[in-house]
Amino acid sequence: MLWRQRHLWGVILTGVVLGLLGVLLSVWGNPENSGICVSCFLENSAGALGLHGNVRMQYLRPELSGFVLGALLCALGGREFSSRGGSAPLLRFASGIFLIVGCAVFIGCPIKLFLRLTAGDLTSLSGLAGLVVGVGLGLQGMRRGVEFPIPQRQEQGSGFLLPGLFALLLLFTIVPPAFILFSEQGSAAQRAPFFLALGSGLLIGALAQRSRFCITGSLRDLFLLGQRSPLFWGLLAFVVAALVTQGASGRLHLGLYGQPGAHHDYLWSFLGMLLVGGLSVLLGGCSFRQLVKAGEGDNDAALVVMGMLLGAGLVQSWGLAASAAGVPYYGKVAVLLGVFFTLWMTLVLRDR
Repeated sequence: MLWRQRHLWGVILTGVVLGLLGVLLSVWGNPENSGICVSCFLENSAGALGLHGNVRMQYLRPELSGFVLGALLCALGGREFSSRGGSAPLLRFASGIFLIVGCAVFIGCPIKLFLRLTAGDLTSLSGLAGLVVGVGLGLQGMRRGVEFPIPQRQEQGSGFLLPGLFALLLLFTIVPPAFILFSEQGSAAQRAPFFLALGSGLLIGALAQRSRFCITGSLRDLFLLGQRSPLFWGLLAFVVAALVTQGASGRLHLGLYGQPGAHHDYLWSFLGMLLVGGLSVLLGGCSFRQLVKAGEGDNDAALVVMGMLLGAGLVQSWGLAASAAGVPYYGKVAVLLGVFFTLWMTLVLRDR
């Protein structure tokens, strides 16, 4: 009982900190309503590494390194770090690509979805509906025996590879080599001060590792456990903290029109987040949770992260990402391919 109470308060604390910093990072310089957005940050980082040529989306976001390294330090301190993996690696890698496709069509990850919603962006309601339906469909699949094989314990050092990569990217941000690109204009040029961004990422990553906080995991547990779910209370704390901070900072503007980083192709916002919700349930966590798990030594999550990084380059290079003008044709095709991929994967993974 004592452990459950500690876990509950740990999840609530994580939600409060995530909601507070998710808004404050925008106040400090990150794009409006995008104080924290894993998919946007990955697109920025992919551009900085030369994986796409959009000059407005090139910056190695230190928050990403903070999420992974904060989780690593917390896992090591709590003796929870464990190298493990080997569970359908190519399916996980491809799932990471389609996770970013869904986010890019909606314009944001599940965290940004709720940050947009708490800022009064009513266009995000279609994405919220899609995320809820996607999580529900993912749960139906799991109830019918659809799940990835159990990962196996691996060599202890292998779990440090992805955290090592993000440590290297952090070094490249501090001492950039000639091949690292930085935007001078556009959303990637809007940046919170380096140490505030990195410190926020480290704190959030550490808290999320300890509490197992996850947006889609919160919705999943709400379906399964109702109000008894600690993660649900963490999500509620996140929403309340973000809403209060949005109002206090003057960033709460209720409406459908003129919202930053939004469009009015509601069907495709719905389908994009449906894809994200369904994949996240099967993978055991949303894009943010995959970063945290990779910091704990989970090489399966690391493969999802590498897929997301490649996907972040592809959605920009191939013109799949939505903009304020709407969702491009090939972005719609990519989402439908992602839905078909998910349906096919449920057949492959189903325990007969």
